[in-house]
Amino acid sequence: MHRFSTLRRDYQLWIMILPALIVIFIFNYIPMYGIQLAFRDYDFSKGLTGGEWQGLYYFRQFIDSYLFTDLMRNTFLISFTTIIVGFPAPIILALVINQIRRKRMKQVMQTTVYLPHFISIIVMVGMLHVLLSPETGVVGLIMKSVGLGDINLLASTSTFIPVYVLSDIWQHCGWNSIIYLAALSTIDPQLYDAAKMDGASRWQTIRYVDFPALVPTIVILFILSMGSILSTGFEKIFLMQNSLNLPVSEVIATYVYKIGIISNQFSYASAIGLFNTLINFVFLFAMNAISRRVSDNSLF
Repeated sequence: MHRFSTLRRDYQLWIMILPALIVIFIFNYIPMYGIQLAFRDYDFSKGLTGGEWQGLYYFRQFIDSYLFTDLMRNTFLISFTTIIVGFPAPIILALVINQIRRKRMKQVMQTTVYLPHFISIIVMVGMLHVLLSPETGVVGLIMKSVGLGDINLLASTSTFIPVYVLSDIWQHCGWNSIIYLAALSTIDPQLYDAAKMDGASRWQTIRYVDFPALVPTIVILFILSMGSILSTGFEKIFLMQNSLNLPVSEVIATYVYKIGIISNQFSYASAIGLFNTLINFVFLFAMNAISRRVSDNSLF
């Protein structure tokens, strides 16, 4: 009864979010009906509900595949490196921007670091090819001038992951810092005044005032990021792939595309995708449980 009274009292708010709920239901929940493809031998003529029931056959096929170890290693390594290296970057950037006192300079700084986020993935990869070209690229020419030789950074298995991670940080670091800046804006100005009166330096202010205010936000976002530990960006990796870097750039997302769309093995691709989602689900719940026990901050 209490729930119904709340709905009746706040019906205007529920009406406002109703379109969003409908969109989420249509595009996120109804498609879950297709999960059964992972357990059936899909047949075009019989629709989504047709085909013989195969159980866990396609899951076992993927786990027994000779590519399983390489795919899991590449996917985990790229995603884990992106999280470890890229996750602190927007936090540090937000702390730096928050220390800028001149309003005009702060606005210019924010606008500058936000802009790369709006560059499309295709344009971004095109820029990487132009800049990193060993013959004509700026980076390639600089490497030649310091005696590093003609190294194609996009074609080397040892440099593909650093290039991917660093370019991802450059593109999204500024945009991801917005939520941390919002958290910093909620700090009581009296805390800064008190720190200043106590003779605190800027570093001490960041350490004892700014950072503690960011901890709850950091924990929640880190839990969410661990929930996508095996979900690397498909578009960018696929566009950066070539025959030379394929041993380290072939990940689950690109393999599912090649198996499902190109090779028309829809049931096999669905099983791989569901397996990937379940692993992310386990990581999300595990990290949430650890966070709740250690820091009392959690999603649920």
